[in-house]
Amino acid sequence: MLLLNSSRWRYLVLLSIAWLTFFTLTRAVLLCASFSAAEVNIWQLFLVFGQGAIYDLGFLSFVSLPLAAYLVLCPQWLWAKKRHQLFLQGLFAVSLFAMLFVAVSEWLFWDEFSVRFNFIAVDYLVYSKEVIDNILESYPVYPLLAGLALLAIVLTFILRKPLHHALAVPASALTTRLSGFALLAVFAIACGLLLSQDFPSGAGGNSYQRELAANGPYQFFAAFRNNELDYPSFYATLDEAQMGGLLRAEVAEKNARFVSDNPLNIRREIISEGAPRPLNVVLVTIESLSAKYLGSFGDTRGLTPNLDKLRSESLAFTHLYATGTRTDRGLEAITLSVPPTPGRSLVKRIGRESGFASLGQQLKAQGYDSVFVYGGRGYFDNMNAFFSGNGYRIVDQSSVPDSEMSFTNAWGMADEDLYAQTIKLADADYSQGKPFLLQLMTTSNHRPYSYPDGRIDIPSGEGREGAVKYTDYAIGEFLRQAKAKPWFNDTVFVFVADHTAGSAGKEDLPVSNYHIPMFIYAPQHIQPREIDTLASQIDIAPTLLGLLNQSYESTFFGRDVLRPEAAERGRALLGNYQHLGLFDGGDLAILSPRKMMRRHDDALGVSYERRADKSSELVQRDIAYYQGASQAISQGLLKWQDNAALKKSALAHLQGQH
Repeated sequence: MLLLNSSRWRYLVLLSIAWLTFFTLTRAVLLCASFSAAEVNIWQLFLVFGQGAIYDLGFLSFVSLPLAAYLVLCPQWLWAKKRHQLFLQGLFAVSLFAMLFVAVSEWLFWDEFSVRFNFIAVDYLVYSKEVIDNILESYPVYPLLAGLALLAIVLTFILRKPLHHALAVPASALTTRLSGFALLAVFAIACGLLLSQDFPSGAGGNSYQRELAANGPYQFFAAFRNNELDYPSFYATLDEAQMGGLLRAEVAEKNARFVSDNPLNIRREIISEGAPRPLNVVLVTIESLSAKYLGSFGDTRGLTPNLDKLRSESLAFTHLYATGTRTDRGLEAITLSVPPTPGRSLVKRIGRESGFASLGQQLKAQGYDSVFVYGGRGYFDNMNAFFSGNGYRIVDQSSVPDSEMSFTNAWGMADEDLYAQTIKLADADYSQGKPFLLQLMTTSNHRPYSYPDGRIDIPSGEGREGAVKYTDYAIGEFLRQAKAKPWFNDTVFVFVADHTAGSAGKEDLPVSNYHIPMFIYAPQHIQPREIDTLASQIDIAPTLLGLLNQSYESTFFGRDVLRPEAAERGRALLGNYQHLGLFDGGDLAILSPRKMMRRHDDALGVSYERRADKSSELVQRDIAYYQGASQAISQGLLKWQDNAALKKSALAHLQGQH
């Protein structure tokens, strides 16, 4: 009570109460928006708001320290001046505006991702131009900001009496103010030691409840700080020999031979059983294309007639799952065939994103022109550095003349313009007699969901439904134009999603929300059929190289899904920065920070969650993949090496067959 007799502490307390009120109201609004999914009873409701209050106080104790230091050290002669008190009132109004802005931002983020601020929000800050342009195209930003500013002024006026009273009370002695600051600092340190990014989210249960109990700004700063997690420090591990044996059993194939006795090293020779097929490859990674949007997977809105027709003409993979929730995770899995290790993807580990034995590097060594073709600007998500450092040359929006782009939005050129550039690149390589790998990344199926007018019967900018239909339209037009080209008959087309449109659910890793389509189309070379083997994005590169009958030295964690041994132990690897999962078609094992292990039995059904330990075979497989990948990356075991020796070995193998 003695501390509250100081006007300076009263000012800080009033400001903190305002923030706590906004945090609580935000939590209540988000709960109402997701009430059915959160499935809260009275006790769980108490936990959501009780744990939430702890998070809120912890965050406020950190961020209030600079202001508290100023309140302690500000000399009395300055404090008493009229202009200084007006400044503090203005600061109060600015703080209210910041509270309102954070609350609205949390609502918009929750509306899109159903989680509090996380790595995605950090990326949005880093790649601000694309994000700001996207927001400006998606929402009435300036009227919204003006409304928030007006509301902050009105609230400041309403609170003018308690604010004036707080500033008018005589200040306490410096020693008293210092003791108050010391108490606040001790409380902040205690919160720093007790709270973490995964408290209470590491405790299992309904993920909506844990997200609601969290504090958005706290999670943002925690994600910014913890952009990488050291696997052995945070996750369950196995003895290296046991882990290596399990991992080698996972990646072993009859046409593969390991080149090292090191249990951590999965590098192996893949010897083709036939002559190489130097077919061109166009690998289209489609933004946010959940399997559930396709009519052939059960959607009734008729959004994907071209993809539905393509399914019947292709190798159609019906049980394929994305590794993560962001584009960079999809590109990492498809290009490098690695599990989604904790923290940032390899694409965005600046300074350590290059030199891997990628799909592009493998085909480049066989004489291919490996090109990454992106509809946006490749500095986003560090794509240019990643692909150029792993065997590709880059063609993105910045290298395309404005005259060749009919439509652009915040994320880049329309898909039809991207496909036009692809045909241009293929024509150039064909004229030089050079096989090509053109690995595309589209942008149109993304908020603000805008595209050229007159293409489909849904107006541009009206939502995901129109973006999906335009995406399908552009694919149909691309294939129609490609069929008229002389290189078409000798080209393999792969269409696969980078991730789904939304991965949030009641569980940390809701398996059904990672389901994506993949079609491999080459009518002159591949007989259409459906592949029901459970598979992951990390299986795409080895499967594609298997179709091409390539012999190569593999560091891939994926397998050729078309080989019979792959069908015997299908699995999918799923992650979301912190939680690392392995799904075996029935059950899901999850590894979490603090070395937690869980199982979700019947993961596509009732998904009953229970604690697990290392005695579970499914948990052991889960650990083997993620521990093995994390250690192999840290020890440089996945680097690109010249495979001249492998070529000689493959030639001897073929000669032996004859």
